[in-house]
This record gives sequence, structure tokens and C-alpha cells, in this order.
Amino acid sequence: MAKIYIASSWKNQHGVEMLTEELRDHGHNVVSWIENNYGENHNHVTKKFDFETWVNSAESDQSFDFDVNGAATCNIFIYYAPSGKDAAAECGICYGQRFFSKTIPMIALWSKGEDFGLMRKMFDYFCQRHYEVVPLVNQIEKEFLNPSKVKK
Repeated sequence: MAKIYIASSWKNQHGVEMLTEELRDHGHNVVSWIENNYGENHNHVTKKFDFETWVNSAESDQSFDFDVNGAATCNIFIYYAPSGKDAAAECGICYGQRFFSKTIPMIALWSKGEDFGLMRKMFDYFCQRHYEVVPLVNQIEKEFLNPSKVKK
């Protein structure tokens, strides 16, 4: 089974959680940065915190390592728009694996008004609606990923 990583912003927390649940309900393995980061008290959408204090903490180091590893080692990458700089960096980390002979299929769940610029060329697939994602992931797993080579 493929390992799926979803890059997005905390402002999309509920949507990412719903997409994660939908993918899991269809038997997919989703590595969740949201679940990883529960309890760190740094969700700037719903909590007030000093970002500079948090970003220099051991908790942020653990989150950084988890996110970078998720983007670099997944088998399918989903960008959930609109997002910010961190998710864009994760897209670059994933795409950069192609320079090391590892092509990770990249899906963009696009939103109206998304301004990703020229770098949108990183994405192999574009979905306009959330319900398009699961069938596409199923297709990618079936056609492009050899189950015997996919790490769990």
C-alpha cells in the first residue's frame, strides 16, 4: 500500500482531516502531519502563541523532521490548496526526489484563486473537487505503483 502525504496549511485543518479519513476509509495509508502535531499548541489558526519561541523549540524540530520526511519518502503526494510557504516547500522537496531517480506522483487539489505560479508545473495531476482525489489515487496505485516495491 502506498504511503500518502498531504501538504497543506493549518487553515485547512478540517478539510485535510476529512480527506485523510476518506482516503483511509478506502484503504489508503495517509501519513498525517496534523495528527503528528496534535498537542504541540502551535496551531496559529485557533491558538495564540509566540511563533519565534515555538520555531526554536524541540517540538518544532520534530515537526520539521516529520514533514520533510513525509514529503521526501511518500509514494503519492497531495497538495491541498490554498496553502502557504511551508506546503510549497514540501512540494519542492517531493519534486526534488526526481533528481535522485524517485518519481513521486504529485496531485494538486486546486482551489479557486490559488496563486502557485510557474512552479505548478511540478504537479502531475490536478483535481478541482475533493471527490476526484480517491479515484485518482486508486488509479495511480493500480497503474503506476508496483505493490511489491511500495514501502509501508
